[in-house]
Amino acid sequence: MASVNPFNLSDSEEEAERRPNETVDTERSPSDGAPGPPPGNPFSPPADAEPPTLLLSSNRTSPSGEGISVSAAATSAMAGSADIRVSVDVIASQLLRDQYILTALEFHTELLEAGRELPRLRDYFSNPGNFERQSGTPPAKDQVLGPGGPLNRAGSISTLDSLDFARYSDDGNRESDERVAESEVPSQERKNFKSSPEIQEPVRPLEKRALNFLVNEYLLKNEYKLSSITFSDENDDQDFELWDDVGLNIPKPPDLLQLYRNCGTPLPSPRDTADVAVGVDLGDLPGNCFAQDLPKKPDLTQQQQTEVVQELEYQISLLNNEKQSLAEQIKKLQSEIQTLKRTVSSSPPATLDLGSQNTSNPSCSSTIPPSTVPPTDNGQYLDIRGVSEPETDPSPPSTQTTSQPQPQSHNKLKTRPPVHFDQPNRKLSPAFQQALLSFCRMCSDSRLGAEVSRIADSEESVMLMLGRCLPHIVPNVLLAKREELIPLILCTACLHPEPKERDQLLHILFNLIKRPDDEQRQMILTGCVAFARHVGPTRVEAELLPQCWEQINHKYPERRLLVAESCGALAPYLPKEIRSSLVLSMLQQMLAEDKADMVREAVVKSLGIIMGYIDDPDKYSQGFELMLLSLGDPSERVVSAVHQVFIPAFAAWTTELGTLQTALIPSLLARIEKLLLQGEHGLDEHKLHVFLSALQSLIPPLFAVVLQNAPFTSRAKLHGDIPPIEVTRFPRPASPLQDVATIIGSREMLSALLELYDHQLEHEGTTGWDSLLWVVNQLLPQLIEIVGRINVTSSTCVHEFSRFFWRFCRTFGKIFTNTKVKPQFQEILRLSEENVDASAGNGILTKATVPIYATGVLTCYNQDEDRKLLVGFLEDVMTTLSLSHAPLDSLKASFVELGANPVYHELLLTVLWYGVVHTSALVRCTAARMFELLVKGVNETLVAQRVVPALITLSSDPEISVRISTIPAFGTIMETVTQKELLERVKMQLASFLEDPQYQDQHSLHMEIIRTFGRVGPNAEPRFRDEFVLPHLHKLALANNSQATESKRIDIATQLFEAYSALSCCFISEEVMVNHFLPGLRCLRADMEQLSPEHEVILSSMIKECEIKVENRGMADAQGSMSIASSLVGEDAKTKFLSKMGQLTTSGAMLANVFQRKK
Repeated sequence: MASVNPFNLSDSEEEAERRPNETVDTERSPSDGAPGPPPGNPFSPPADAEPPTLLLSSNRTSPSGEGISVSAAATSAMAGSADIRVSVDVIASQLLRDQYILTALEFHTELLEAGRELPRLRDYFSNPGNFERQSGTPPAKDQVLGPGGPLNRAGSISTLDSLDFARYSDDGNRESDERVAESEVPSQERKNFKSSPEIQEPVRPLEKRALNFLVNEYLLKNEYKLSSITFSDENDDQDFELWDDVGLNIPKPPDLLQLYRNCGTPLPSPRDTADVAVGVDLGDLPGNCFAQDLPKKPDLTQQQQTEVVQELEYQISLLNNEKQSLAEQIKKLQSEIQTLKRTVSSSPPATLDLGSQNTSNPSCSSTIPPSTVPPTDNGQYLDIRGVSEPETDPSPPSTQTTSQPQPQSHNKLKTRPPVHFDQPNRKLSPAFQQALLSFCRMCSDSRLGAEVSRIADSEESVMLMLGRCLPHIVPNVLLAKREELIPLILCTACLHPEPKERDQLLHILFNLIKRPDDEQRQMILTGCVAFARHVGPTRVEAELLPQCWEQINHKYPERRLLVAESCGALAPYLPKEIRSSLVLSMLQQMLAEDKADMVREAVVKSLGIIMGYIDDPDKYSQGFELMLLSLGDPSERVVSAVHQVFIPAFAAWTTELGTLQTALIPSLLARIEKLLLQGEHGLDEHKLHVFLSALQSLIPPLFAVVLQNAPFTSRAKLHGDIPPIEVTRFPRPASPLQDVATIIGSREMLSALLELYDHQLEHEGTTGWDSLLWVVNQLLPQLIEIVGRINVTSSTCVHEFSRFFWRFCRTFGKIFTNTKVKPQFQEILRLSEENVDASAGNGILTKATVPIYATGVLTCYNQDEDRKLLVGFLEDVMTTLSLSHAPLDSLKASFVELGANPVYHELLLTVLWYGVVHTSALVRCTAARMFELLVKGVNETLVAQRVVPALITLSSDPEISVRISTIPAFGTIMETVTQKELLERVKMQLASFLEDPQYQDQHSLHMEIIRTFGRVGPNAEPRFRDEFVLPHLHKLALANNSQATESKRIDIATQLFEAYSALSCCFISEEVMVNHFLPGLRCLRADMEQLSPEHEVILSSMIKECEIKVENRGMADAQGSMSIASSLVGEDAKTKFLSKMGQLTTSGAMLANVFQRKK
């Protein structure tokens, strides 16, 4: 017999198909919207029978397979004769209870059209929870057979108002057309017709998002990664990592391959299958389960149907007898409890603790009315009944699919005293009581209703309930408040007995928030640590680590950040072999590949924690490489994390291994030396900074090793009067891990050790103190040798080594510095002319050793004797270098480094005043040039009181070379100082140099003045530039035209060209431009025509453009002075200017000055 879907045919058509020779009654009752009952219904109970608790239909198998028609429902609901009417609420209750949703929907629609809205149906179809898909149930519950197969149910947010009635209703024109088509074509043709693309509906938004997710999943699983990336970019509004982002509140469907393999398999006919009770005798099932056999007897006679009813009545009587016998057994077992005698003898129908009574008669064994109890032949409810109501019906073995041992729950239940309810002194039958209670509006036929209707009877059942409910709760909680669920998720994950459920809960935890912020990540990490403490290392490895591994390449950096932080937080609770293998490899991969700075920062911190717990010596080399890799990171925050966390933890491990002094520090020193050898033609200052900063971070652990391995360590005592440690005793640590007190253990222990340390150095020496002897005899000499090989002109390198020695000396203390460090430097820096190679300029006093010793060692302590030592050293260096005619780079580096700190300004001025009054003109010249370096950092008060008087004194020096040496310092003052009186004094002094006849033939003086004007002119006060600098440059250019000596003429012309190139970027008034700037350029061009034609071309271009601007000045007056350099218009002029500039062979400083702008 062909299978026909009941939703495509009306009730009359179905009857016509099954019984073609019978008369079909297609009349519908206008009152309830249901067809009239067939004549002679054998299932109509007597008129005086109790309200029906079980409705049977001749065409029913299972709600999961096929729903009964309205006529069948009405037939089984009506009693006796056609005169008796059953309420529409009973029909609606029966339809909803048996899951005939579409039939109930059509029934509800017809009632609405008739103006008779039924509250039960209205409430059901307006509740979105009734249409949620449930996980762990057969597909039949989530699907209703439609014309072409399963009909998709409404989404979780759909209600009656949003359903498409035309799609499912028999009254829709399209549906009726399809029914006609199906009745006229064979089954296979009908299937092809239904699947033809011409009549398919357009894809809906949620359907599109679901398909997008499945397509992306397919691409990833089959290694189409580039296609997946492109597909993700084209759908950037969707998160392909989370199924919940699709918006359907249903479990994730199978992948595309599984769907494809199953798409061609026809669904089994509902008329030929039964869901449950395979191989179970009819007598062993509750009364309402025998309906599965009825489809085999569609044509039962009146007598046969009467026999079936009699059989049912007989089974009910047997069950009642069994119930009475079980009640007597309970009474005997509890006879010692006098207070329960009456409760047991009266056999109350609504007690929760009498499991034996519940076993005897399911129809009256619960407070839940029979209309809400799901049929036991429906496989959908087996899990619910088995897990949460194990005591309800233990007899049918086929319906027990519990996930927890039943005896355990029974035992736990019986250990608590039973619950007592006051029973009325009435003699109502149990059936009547049950029917009466059915009018209480309760619902347990949905997932949520089933959970609400039961109370967990043990701790384990609570965990099972939470495991079932949490996956449905989480998607419906606001993202901003989901961290409130963390305790619940973690507690359930800890105690749940099922590994799969625990894995799902932990997956929910790590995916709880799409992009967790800092506070939310802290909450999750706190929960992970609590979970780890509770479950132990094995489960942490098996359950938590896989969650981290899955998200190591997540597209959101916040999620990868959570993984990086989790690896560190869980390190103490993992098996040791996992710490040094899997977790270390994960972090190493993230450090090398992750593009987000904050993720790599967290990785470095977690690596530091791993280094604090690792105990495999073979991992030392890997740790060292990780340190170098992270130190070379381009992000400052990552490098800062290395110094704060990783290096201290790694140093602590190497201290335990005994390799801090034998391997770690020597390895860094070797890399620095190799870098210096490779950098003879250009040192890689960044790499040098990386290695030296690592060495600097190792100073505290090195000092701790010296203290812990000293001869006096065993004599350190914590009791007694221990002097407190001075606040300034140690440099401020970058993190608590670099605090020596933290490394030692406590400040009290450190204080006791420091007292013994100073005493040992001062009175007893270093005999037998191997760790300190290594520092003195190996580390210090190697460092001093390295210092002598760095470039003294590199202010960065000088500063780095200066800070290193400063921290080194402050950490090891003043006694150590005075007795061990200073003597080694002084032995090398013997202040005599023999130590300076004037011819080659490579004496030790010209190396970086001088500034590093001065700024890194002599400035560690700031007492009077220390300051006197520093002043004396600088004076001696200045004298020695000057008298030796050696380069002054080492002295300049010292002044620049010390001048950056205002504390040393007075000290440096004292040193320079020593040079001002020195008897040697060479020393005085050196002092004059040092003032230029000091002026920029000194406040104007000191400039007025100390600098200018010294320069005025030098400007009247008998030696012309000394006077010329003051010009750069005077120029710097004009550039930086704003006091008018001070500027006037300087201008007068410079004017005397230019206008005094005794200087007219001083070629060196003119060269120095022009060079100074070109350097300071763009940044000087405009009035000083317009009234002093440009007029005097004009005079010098004019005088140079008549210079007889060609070498002097070309020197002056070259310096003038550089000065004019720099000043051309300034705003110049029209008067000054016409009277001084343009005439000066013309004079210079006259020189360049003969001396340097390539310069002459550029000068001609500059003059031409200046003349054009002067002619157009009337239009530009309102905009102020114009920049000559920015006024080069016309592509020809620009091309000509730039091409000629590229051909010049003059100094790079001159070219830089061409484009210098006013600051």
